[in-house]
Amino acid sequence: MNKVLTYIIIGILLLCLVLIRAFENVLFYDPYLTFFESDYLYMDSPRREIAKLVLFTTLRFVLNTIISLGVLYLVFKDDSIVKFSVIIFTTAFILLLIPFLYFVINPRQEDYYLFFNIRRFLIQPIGLILLLPAFYYYKLNR
Repeated sequence: MNKVLTYIIIGILLLCLVLIRAFENVLFYDPYLTFFESDYLYMDSPRREIAKLVLFTTLRFVLNTIISLGVLYLVFKDDSIVKFSVIIFTTAFILLLIPFLYFVINPRQEDYYLFFNIRRFLIQPIGLILLLPAFYYYKLNR
């Protein structure tokens, strides 16, 4: 694949990540979107359907992960990086979903800030932001 086409596809994938973020209110059920936009440290947790919230959070994580894996593959063209990234993303999802569920089921005001950050790792493509420079550095030193 020539470089121009690769850059165009990377741009399209990054645009997909932006569109997921731009249309998050329409695409995903998440009562915490508006909750965390307000002065949440002094409010009660919003009403929520736990199963639906976990399903849509998982869907958003999977979409971000698939797009991130595509970007990583196109940037490095290395299957081992993609395989390692799948392991990282899967482990991160499992390790983050456990406290996410705890905070959703047992909301307490003193835990809101920690919950906000755990939720952010699940719904934003932070994995790509962390892995892209890490693998670039790895490639430079290899």
